[in-house]
Amino acid sequence: MKPIKIGKLKIQVSDENINEIAMILVLCLMIAAFSIASPDFFSQRNLINILRQVTMIGITSFGLTFMLIAGGVDLSTGQIVALSGVTVTLLMVKFSISPWLAVIITLVIASIMGYFNGGVAIWLRIPSLVSTLAMMQVYSGIAFILTKGQTIYGFPDSFDFIGKGYVGIIPVPVIIMIGIMAVGWVVLNKTSFGKHLYAIGGNKEAAKLSGINVNRTFILASTICGLSCGIAGVIMASRVGSGQANISATFGFDVITAVVLGGGSVDGGEGKVSGVLIGVLIMGVLSNGLALLNVYDYYQQVIKGIVLIGAVGFDKLRQAYTIEHAKASK
Repeated sequence: MKPIKIGKLKIQVSDENINEIAMILVLCLMIAAFSIASPDFFSQRNLINILRQVTMIGITSFGLTFMLIAGGVDLSTGQIVALSGVTVTLLMVKFSISPWLAVIITLVIASIMGYFNGGVAIWLRIPSLVSTLAMMQVYSGIAFILTKGQTIYGFPDSFDFIGKGYVGIIPVPVIIMIGIMAVGWVVLNKTSFGKHLYAIGGNKEAAKLSGINVNRTFILASTICGLSCGIAGVIMASRVGSGQANISATFGFDVITAVVLGGGSVDGGEGKVSGVLIGVLIMGVLSNGLALLNVYDYYQQVIKGIVLIGAVGFDKLRQAYTIEHAKASK
């Protein structure tokens, strides 16, 4: 714990909270800068639009956080989102299945994809980085095979509510994201499963010796990641009004960047739902603000790449400082 003075107020914060406070300051500075640069940025309409835009990344980031905490990674999130959107659309359009049943079937399939991602890494004893990179190609290929490269239209109007509906002035996707984040906070902070995730991400061998079923915990984390991608895919299909195999190529990259910005560590054992939400908002504000300023897509990719390098670099420097501080205090 380190003391921080704010005027006459002196508070104690942990290293993890320092990262969160730093990201909140970055978010506030970005909002202030874009508000000055563009008069349309701070309008109610645009702020609600930002919240609606970040829901798919936010929900997917929630699942990826479980994987990073457990010491893994999933590079196939964008492809599972795309395949889930294609699946739910095909079930309604080609097989005339009711929207809610189609959603349930899709979420089960997405969970199975997540389970298989984790299983391949465990069963074949290969890094999740490699296994999910391979599965990324598999899921992308299946999505294009199912759609034959075409966009699928024609689902019932009632399905629109998931991605385009409102409760008051709040978009339904935002409510879904907040609900999922709340459940995630409870799971990570109030359940033995959450404690096991942090344990195996921090030290897998020590977790095994303490009696934790490492393989089962890791696969369950991967399954949750797949489920979150399925939810995001359903919302995306509803919002854009179609099932598409070729969603934005940068989607998965934005998800990873948001999680790392929010304090998730590529080394495992770290991550908080509140931090992820901050990281997601930073990515949403950045993308929206740059778009309002008419910054070309290619330049946006350069900026986001720099942001990711900065986030990982900051995390490594923080870890190094924590280790040195711990040694010095002994």
